[in-house]
Amino acid sequence: MDEIERAALETRWLDLTRRVMPALAAERGWPVRADHCFQRILLDNAFGGVWYDHVAKRPAYAHADLVTLASAVRLGEAAIAGEVDLADLNRRSLRWRRERKAGR
Repeated sequence: MDEIERAALETRWLDLTRRVMPALAAERGWPVRADHCFQRILLDNAFGGVWYDHVAKRPAYAHADLVTLASAVRLGEAAIAGEVDLADLNRRSLRWRRERKAGR
């Protein structure tokens, strides 16, 4: 994926998590409303664990590998389409975070 493709993927990521998903949250009964919460949920699930265990720099989307960022975007689009349950993704993300905290 070249720089133009990366930029398009990041643009879609920001649109999904900052505009589209927050605008749908109340209507869909999603458990979160803020952009950073959608970002947490999608990145955690794309990585299969707490995202900051995989990405050292911030913002995470700009430093995540392309495969994972594309996966996170696909998860967001699937949630919008009703193909995945955002509440389930959120519960999984929160469980990973609890487990990580307990393991300290």
